[in-house]
Amino acid sequence: MPARSKAEPSSVRPPSAPLTERQEARRRRILHASAELACRGGFDAVQMREVAESSQVALGTLYRYFPSKVHLLVATMQDQLEHLHGTLRRRPPTGDSPAERVAETLMRAFRALRRDPQLADAMVRALTFADRSVSAEVDQVSRRTTAIILDATGLTDPTPEQLSAIRVIEHTWHAALITWLSGRASIAQVKTDIETVCRLIDLTAPDTPDRSGPTHR
Repeated sequence: MPARSKAEPSSVRPPSAPLTERQEARRRRILHASAELACRGGFDAVQMREVAESSQVALGTLYRYFPSKVHLLVATMQDQLEHLHGTLRRRPPTGDSPAERVAETLMRAFRALRRDPQLADAMVRALTFADRSVSAEVDQVSRRTTAIILDATGLTDPTPEQLSAIRVIEHTWHAALITWLSGRASIAQVKTDIETVCRLIDLTAPDTPDRSGPTHR
């Protein structure tokens, strides 16, 4: 089967049944192989045949899990965000306001991606290339990012205005990653942009109580 470098409209898939334990283990190996190859050589290094060989699955089996490299790398990003979310839950941000906590959270996420810039570039490029056939995977990335931001805010019942602010924050974070990866923004600029956009949360939730408890002044 020839390698497919772009997601194809015909690869839109219906909802699948939950994976068995064996299938989940196979999927984990595939995602690990994808991340390892991307860390070594970026987007171009992630070739479906090499992923199949590295994860010890048949090439046809790999395509049943992920119809294209774009599907695979977007799923890899979702997996990386899931690991990050677990870390953030164990060590939540400590800022006094929702804006400070969200900014701290996103900068921690940025620093985690910065440790493996080729992996970060591969995942962001895949997310940028994704078309409608990759909508399920892209939606998972978006939902996980939203959950990470919501956890940082402490909001349990966000208003439409707050959800809109979160979407703008997500867009800015994604754009900041792209500009940094392309060498058009410094880390300091990324931090400033993220801190600036995160203030939208405080503007849309002026009466939100501080989740960290009473202040001592």
